[in-house]
Amino acid sequence: MPEKTLSRGEYIRLNLGFLAMVIGMFMAILDIQIVASSINEIQAAMSASSEEVAWVQTGYLIAEVVGIPLSGFLNRVFGIRKLFVMSAGGFVLSSMLCATAWDLHSLIAFRAIQGFAGAAMVPTTMAAAFTLFPGGRSMTQQVMIGMVATLAPSIGPTLGGWITQHMSWHWLFLVNVVPGIIAIAAVWLLIPRQKMNMNLLKRLDVIALIAMALFLGLLEWVVDEGPGDNWLQSRAIVEAGIVCLAAAAVFFWRVTKNDTPLVDITVFKDRNFASGAFIGSIMGFGLYGATFILPLFLAQVRGYSSFQIGQIMSVAGIAMFLTGPMAGALTRRLDARIVVALGLCLAATGTWLNGHLTSQSGFNELLWAQALRGCGLILTMVPVTNLALGTLPPERVANASGLFTVCRNLGGAIGISVLTTMLQHYNRLHQQEIFAGLSPARPEVQAFLSGAQARLQAAGVADPEGAAMAQLVMRAKLEATVMTYNNLFMTMAMSFAMVVLIVLMLDKPKAAAAAQPAH
Repeated sequence: MPEKTLSRGEYIRLNLGFLAMVIGMFMAILDIQIVASSINEIQAAMSASSEEVAWVQTGYLIAEVVGIPLSGFLNRVFGIRKLFVMSAGGFVLSSMLCATAWDLHSLIAFRAIQGFAGAAMVPTTMAAAFTLFPGGRSMTQQVMIGMVATLAPSIGPTLGGWITQHMSWHWLFLVNVVPGIIAIAAVWLLIPRQKMNMNLLKRLDVIALIAMALFLGLLEWVVDEGPGDNWLQSRAIVEAGIVCLAAAAVFFWRVTKNDTPLVDITVFKDRNFASGAFIGSIMGFGLYGATFILPLFLAQVRGYSSFQIGQIMSVAGIAMFLTGPMAGALTRRLDARIVVALGLCLAATGTWLNGHLTSQSGFNELLWAQALRGCGLILTMVPVTNLALGTLPPERVANASGLFTVCRNLGGAIGISVLTTMLQHYNRLHQQEIFAGLSPARPEVQAFLSGAQARLQAAGVADPEGAAMAQLVMRAKLEATVMTYNNLFMTMAMSFAMVVLIVLMLDKPKAAAAAQPAH
């Protein structure tokens, strides 16, 4: 819909409708984080083991990663307006079902429905930014998407902790209902109708759909469970990996041979999209990875409460929120590739600063690192989305936005899996290194033990010598843990810095073609 044909009132109406879509997108992304942060409360309420309750999150993620790439095909069938309303409606209904779950199995089933039903909201909102506001006029909408995509994971753990602390776990799901209904009503009333093509459903490639579900679902499961099961040492992981590879082969063969492919992967032939999707996956790694490991450090090393952790994590979210408008302004005035490079450098710098943790690092020591990383992520996300999707014709944007979202989510999932594996490896390695150097003959060790024994003896401890040795072991393990987290942050910083080279491969986006008129 060309903007020049719209009156001021119609343009405001369209923007309000898009804002409602952003609300739905925010709920879909936020729901992952608020449930993850409160999984222990759900475990206690359901009297489940940690392995069983993990499926509350795993089931959602598997269903979502299968549903996201399907959104491109469904958009061609129903159009943006109807697809979003259907997706948001299913998300709200399944959220209510989750809140009324009577046991763990019913909760897992409803979570899977919730993940699949709501999967289309994120890529559909991204597609709407380019098809409803074409020709470079979508920068404000892209900024809104970038802010939501980066802000929701940052504030999710804090909000989830607050909800479970002041209310029951049921409200983790009920919180979606009111904003969801508002978003559905606003989109239905304010977003123009698009022409449907129901004949496409008759040409749905069911074999490709089943293969895609097995491929992406098993891939998500393998990267989620792999670190805890020692990867190839687990027979279940090996068997799932084999089926995943076979399903991937069938899926890619079917979509390349079908005249009406379930997912159009030829979009990866566009160098900008392929490079942008790769950068997006690194952004997912940095965004979800930092949200995963920093709270672990603060809980394990500093013993912080969820509220204290939320205060520190909110710094990055605030930085993203404040920098979002600047990201849009810079992308309008400068070559978007320059803005991406700047964002990556800031994200790398902030993460590098996080890689110098000590056992006493707290809010003040983490403030600037969090702020720089938050600014860098939003400065990267906005122009990368523009670079990846801005060169594509409108009819390819819906499919491409689904693939872009999958790449970002899988980047986050694989990144967390890699970080978890590295966490276990480096922790063992550093403990071995430190314990090898703890010879009682060393003056430093003698001084520590003597001082500890004196303090413990003065405190009236029955066995000061044994207690002092226990303190030494605990201190060694603590320092090994700190060194391990520094390794993880340095790895993330290096990944950001190396991706700057990919920016050199990008073409500057050309003006987008006019959008198809609404019907």
